[in-house]
Amino acid sequence: MALRALAPFRHAPFRVLASALIISVFGHGLWAVSLVYQVRALGGGMIELSLATTALAIGLLACVLIGGVVADRLPRRRILLAVEIADTVTVGAIALLALTGGLQLWHLVAAAALVGASAAFFFPAYSALLPSVIPAEDLLAANGFEGAARPALQQAAGPATAGFIVAAASPGVALALLAACHLVAAVILAFLPPERDAHPAPDDAASPSTLGSPEAGPASAADPMGTAGTRPAAGSPGGEPGTHGDPTPSGTTSPFRDAIEGVKYTVRTPWLWWTLLFACVSVLSTVGPLEVLLPFVVSDQLGGDSRMFGGLLAVAGVAAMLGSLFTASRPLPRRYLTWMLVAWGLGTLPLAAVGFLSSWWLVAIGAFIYGATGAFGQVIWGTLLQRRVPRHMLGRVSSLDFFVSLALMPLSMALAGPLATVLPMWSIWVAAGVVTPLVAALAWWRGRLGEDELAHPLHLASRAESREEVGPAAPRGDAARDQAQG
Repeated sequence: MALRALAPFRHAPFRVLASALIISVFGHGLWAVSLVYQVRALGGGMIELSLATTALAIGLLACVLIGGVVADRLPRRRILLAVEIADTVTVGAIALLALTGGLQLWHLVAAAALVGASAAFFFPAYSALLPSVIPAEDLLAANGFEGAARPALQQAAGPATAGFIVAAASPGVALALLAACHLVAAVILAFLPPERDAHPAPDDAASPSTLGSPEAGPASAADPMGTAGTRPAAGSPGGEPGTHGDPTPSGTTSPFRDAIEGVKYTVRTPWLWWTLLFACVSVLSTVGPLEVLLPFVVSDQLGGDSRMFGGLLAVAGVAAMLGSLFTASRPLPRRYLTWMLVAWGLGTLPLAAVGFLSSWWLVAIGAFIYGATGAFGQVIWGTLLQRRVPRHMLGRVSSLDFFVSLALMPLSMALAGPLATVLPMWSIWVAAGVVTPLVAALAWWRGRLGEDELAHPLHLASRAESREEVGPAAPRGDAARDQAQG
């Protein structure tokens, strides 16, 4: 089973993409620490640091929906390459100014906004490109690899390396290393094969010509997505025009109409819509307590300091890495929607006890459960987007998912502090732990997700695709070959 997690590395394009991802994620870990100490080196404090981090969040939120539209209109490989080049230039300029003594705070704020904007283009393009690089049966393992790499590199190795460099030299040197990471990632991405060598579209993707048309049919219990009769036959490339992994040509539509199409598809797709609604409520109820109140729990209840707080974050990060690797090493569950919501829902229950605990180890156990179950659900969720969303709008739906996940984070953090001044701390933690499983059960019931997952058995589709696979990057079937040549 452990070898299943390594299956995507059989494919040369994924090895290229994964190498670039590793270096880029490691660089983002460098940025987190470098930014803090560069602000301090300029004489700034909490207000100045807040200004820089807010600029990054604004750049991300302002561009993430645009990034999804672009990912569905332009070659994703070129988008990733452009992002890495842009980050190389942006961070390289900041590093040069820092090392030569010409850096000012507004330079950092502007750079943070640009880094956030570039991330808004990177994520949808990467998510939409991945199904073109590897066959469907390897998507779960590939998402598990990403889920393990991010906490290991972005939350551990990157910040630790940056801290050592800042202590031994200066924040400018750490920023220079970050610019070098983006440059290396760009060079690696230049070797990524064109998307026309990609694999067919997801087995559950509806044909672009039928999406939104009366002929597609209404949603039903047996076919909740309303795509009966529109899914391609085995061996066909999902009914998408052009080459396999390329976005559908959008010359006759505007970017605004493309964005609206993505929103409409999301709203009328029950499994997608109800999961996103669940995510909104979960983010609103949990992120604020974790980000704002947990440090005070450590200091006031546990009698700890920053090392104890950092230890809790490390425990959650290690748990996320292990949870991702475990999920990647297993087949996709038959009841994939149910397992995903159960993991996300029950994983927050330990938070309900945080307000009553006085032992670091008990809180750490809760952090481990939260991190592991969150990663388990996230790996399945990323795979579902790539397997069940039509290929030609995967970028838009991925960016909408990203936007929804981020949009309520500032509100949750803004509410947590004031609520803690008028309500007992324990009551906020109880709500954080209990609301998510209740909403998960509601989403599963109202969205009829149990019926949906049985009507779309992805584990059986993966086995069929595995038997049909003729090569690591070869199209399957005469229809796929003819379309690739066309």
